[in-house]
Amino acid sequence: MFTLLKTDTETAARRGRIVLAHGEVETPAFMPVGTRGTVKTVHPRELTDPALDCRILLGNTYHLFLRPGTEVLDEFGGLHNFMQWDRPILTDSGGYQVFSLSKLRKITDEGVRFQNHLDGSPIFLTPESVLEIQRSIGSDICMILDECPPFPCERPYAEKSLALTQRWAVRAREWITSNRPPGQHYFGIVQGGCYPDLREKAARDLVALDFDGYAIGGLSVGEPVPEMLKAVDIAAPILPADKPRYAMGLGQPDQLLELISRGIDMFDCVLPTRVGRNGTAYTADGTINLKNACWEKCHLPLAPPGETHPLCEGFSLGYLRHLIKNDEILGLRLLTLHNLTFYLHLMKRARRAIETATFADFKAGFISRYRAGKADT
Repeated sequence: MFTLLKTDTETAARRGRIVLAHGEVETPAFMPVGTRGTVKTVHPRELTDPALDCRILLGNTYHLFLRPGTEVLDEFGGLHNFMQWDRPILTDSGGYQVFSLSKLRKITDEGVRFQNHLDGSPIFLTPESVLEIQRSIGSDICMILDECPPFPCERPYAEKSLALTQRWAVRAREWITSNRPPGQHYFGIVQGGCYPDLREKAARDLVALDFDGYAIGGLSVGEPVPEMLKAVDIAAPILPADKPRYAMGLGQPDQLLELISRGIDMFDCVLPTRVGRNGTAYTADGTINLKNACWEKCHLPLAPPGETHPLCEGFSLGYLRHLIKNDEILGLRLLTLHNLTFYLHLMKRARRAIETATFADFKAGFISRYRAGKADT
């Protein structure tokens, strides 16, 4: 499944390749978020076009289970056929919803009881049922069910939560052994909150279960960046070198490079699409908030040719601001396409830097410029 092609000599950055049923993914890789089977405002063909060349998308098991549901997904032969996407898909298990919908759920050893946030009907998810749902989705990579503890949380809660997540992991592994469909792969998720010894225990226990890859979870729940990086520093070296590593729900461009330097291979985050729809663009010099009045009469482009999506070239910042201020769909689309281009090109540049043994310099130069930039004025 995973081939480690090169490891950087100055950092722990890795250049690899994941071979899946629907194609190959070059790593480090960023996965645009298509929670409900669509990346908002973007056509699947735009994602596969050479301008973006997105190799893998992320979907969400919980949301796809609610709508369209497994009966519809089975009718269409899975999410790939349903959304006309012929490249790999990774699906989250719904574990994040255990965290984010805390007022609507009850956790037991058996599983999680939800109140459907759409219509109030009851839902019961178990370590086995989320894998069955992902079988209907036809995911190339399936995440197992976990509980993501909040930040901050007291140690007794973190210990109890981790013990539950580990028991669920054992049940998931037993289901996989008996029911694995052809072409599907499964990732365990390292939890443990902000407690280093719990993070280490979680990683070692999951490695013993021999999953196809490993994710580090609980990294985008409000913790300070140093806490997030510390969790990765503890877990990543324990994870097998010959299997992919995934940091869930992260992050800002500079954070991605920090995580790559720590040996992480895969990322997903709603930021490039979400902030794009709200009028913010990522640039090498920081972010631009096009709702700000200073851009109203600006003739400059969003980025130089080759550093933005081709459909964005030629438009002035003044015109883009006009679109955003008037809630024009074209504005949402253009900023979404630009931000996805920025993130996916950043991964290409990181891969090239690892290949040429220049990653440490590339990372330092990018982060210095990005953090010093005053584009957002």
